[in-house]
Amino acid sequence: MNFGLDRLLSDDALKAQLKGRRVALLAHPASVTKDLGHAVDALAACPEIELTAAFGPQHGMKGDLQDNMMESPDYRDPVHGFPVFSLYGEVRRPRDEWMETFDVVLIDLQDLGCRIYTYVTTLLYVLEAAAKHGKSVWVLDRPNPAGRPVEGQTLKPGWESFVGAGPMPMRHGMTMGELGLWFIDRFKLDLDYRVVEMQGWAPEAGPGFGWPLGERAWVNPSPNAPNLSMARAYAGTVMLEGATLSEGRGTTRPLELFGAPDIDARAVIAEMHALAPEWLGGCTLRDMWFEPTFHKHVGQLCSGVQIHVDHPGYDHAAFKPWRVQALGFKAIRRLYPDYDLWRDFPYEYAFGKLPIDVINGGPGLREWVDDAAAGPGDLEAATRPDEAAWEEARRGVLLY
Repeated sequence: MNFGLDRLLSDDALKAQLKGRRVALLAHPASVTKDLGHAVDALAACPEIELTAAFGPQHGMKGDLQDNMMESPDYRDPVHGFPVFSLYGEVRRPRDEWMETFDVVLIDLQDLGCRIYTYVTTLLYVLEAAAKHGKSVWVLDRPNPAGRPVEGQTLKPGWESFVGAGPMPMRHGMTMGELGLWFIDRFKLDLDYRVVEMQGWAPEAGPGFGWPLGERAWVNPSPNAPNLSMARAYAGTVMLEGATLSEGRGTTRPLELFGAPDIDARAVIAEMHALAPEWLGGCTLRDMWFEPTFHKHVGQLCSGVQIHVDHPGYDHAAFKPWRVQALGFKAIRRLYPDYDLWRDFPYEYAFGKLPIDVINGGPGLREWVDDAAAGPGDLEAATRPDEAAWEEARRGVLLY
């Protein structure tokens, strides 16, 4: 199969449409060709394309910064000489003067299929700036490695943030090119927009169910996104960033597990199975031990739960990562009623709100966890209508 970048590089007619125009590139470490050359170098080598600027999202063009709210500086590309502007530094929206350095911006970002992944919001901010300044936007499309399934509650009005660009559920089931179409329609943006579509993407086909296993190498789109298993689990495990439990940062399996020094993972798994076994389909939960080398509970032995989605028993259609993690929280709350579960700190520049609520786009998930009388059926009743509404809302912009 071919990603959007590969199509552009191999299609003379597409490249000809960029001739004579100043071109910018929004990219990160996973913006690579089929043979693992970086988009910057591949595009700079095209005589038809004049690269005049580049942009780096969260974690930087180089992908070197580990944690949230670690800002990247602007710099000049040491090989090609053009400026590289940071969209996760002093600002998260393009400055007006930056928009004057190009005529068309190519967006080549590998997403993880989750609303909270900040590349989704960066896409919206660039579209809004392009509409304001009369610039063209081409999205060089890439797979959604989490595939087409939809899950989670819709972001509520007033809860918009850098991890919540608009009213969509946690697991959106769309590509970046499709999300651009939805943003343009939703926010009534007027701009020249184009998706350079993939060829041969089959999101319903196993064993990848969104990612072309065996055809393309995995390159981390951010430092703690090391493999397909993480991408599959991320729409649930990302909620751990708002909890005191470790999400496995500082281990070799970040965002595939959760745990802490003061819980009993075996008891947690048993409680999860007792509460809502129907939410645990498609994956296998295994109790294990880990000791983070940095981040939460650094240097402490943690009892943990690993969510396995890379084994023969994996069922893509049945796996519900948001519900699995919600159930993990609920089990801990039931086993340890007074457990200090929720962190309280400024999360992704959303001040004065609990991170778990910012992550979920509202307080509904946290309130369900903390309500001793609320059961799985209550969360289902609040969530299913949102999921059905999103399935309908996205229908008109799906390209594959």
